[in-house]
Amino acid sequence: MALKKRKRRSPVRERIGSKEYPQLTLEQGLDMVISGKKIEGVRERTLRDYIKTWRYFTDWLADNYPEVVLMEEVTAEMIRNYVNYLKYEAKKYDGHKYIDCDKQGVGLAETTINIRLRVYRALFNYLEREELIEVNPMDKVKLLRHDLDLTNCFTEEEIKKILMQPNQKDFVGFRDFVAMNLLLDSGLRIGELINLRISDIDFQTRFITLIGEKNKNRKPRLVPISAYVSKLLMQLVTENQTHFKLDRIFLSCFGEPISENHFNKRLKYYDDKAGVAGKKVTAHVYRHTWAKNMILNGCDAFTLQKMGGWADIRTMRRYIQMDTEEMRRSHDDYSPINGIRQRRN
Repeated sequence: MALKKRKRRSPVRERIGSKEYPQLTLEQGLDMVISGKKIEGVRERTLRDYIKTWRYFTDWLADNYPEVVLMEEVTAEMIRNYVNYLKYEAKKYDGHKYIDCDKQGVGLAETTINIRLRVYRALFNYLEREELIEVNPMDKVKLLRHDLDLTNCFTEEEIKKILMQPNQKDFVGFRDFVAMNLLLDSGLRIGELINLRISDIDFQTRFITLIGEKNKNRKPRLVPISAYVSKLLMQLVTENQTHFKLDRIFLSCFGEPISENHFNKRLKYYDDKAGVAGKKVTAHVYRHTWAKNMILNGCDAFTLQKMGGWADIRTMRRYIQMDTEEMRRSHDDYSPINGIRQRRN
């Protein structure tokens, strides 16, 4: 059976009568969103991600739908075709400065595709809310389903091996050792960690104060730390003050701030030295490990949510997936039938 040819949409004015919508080009639509999001207080990094992710889509449109020049001409069908391209044809790391994409295979992960779809939804939702477009194509596009990753946490043995790798007699090695312990003790995000300043820490009460502008969701929070990690931080601060003048705690050997990318590479370096396999190591894996072990050790979910800075407890649930061994242990400890039999005996 022949497919029905898609009818050309009639001009906006004919379809809606007196209501007129601006004829925004793809570039103008992006500019409107970025300007509006700046006023709303969205972070610069998020805005850069919006621009980069939208460029991926418009570059694909130029190759496959060269006649599309206006925001209102983008349809759900086009976005679904783009998703299909990303899933089965797109080269991994295409356009990367240092990675040869021709050697990486094709097809992006469902998680990566969903990140892009969330950006497009945010863009079109803003344009619809501001009455700059009539039809939102993302209303009919759903995120891809994907399997949860139950291996995104370190085991206790893996943690022990990794913490043995930094050379604590070396400044960089000791700095990394302190940072790794702090991540496992507090669950800080990488941006919160590398921007940490001496004035943010109360060593007497052992609390880190993160003001709103430093947090992902702009909500201030207090993060407790252990006496051991507090001592490590004091030692690093003393070492820094001997050589440098900056208030930041985590610095390069030249006294300069370190970047998120650089620090993640350091974590991967120690992971490789420890022989830990099967995990994509970043600071976020440390945050997952912290959250999971806090729950296993008895921390209640609402206290963990407050310490971790999650706005929605449903987001936090993704951080504390349990593997089969932990499920078995929890079941044996809390099963009603086991409790009844023990009391009967």
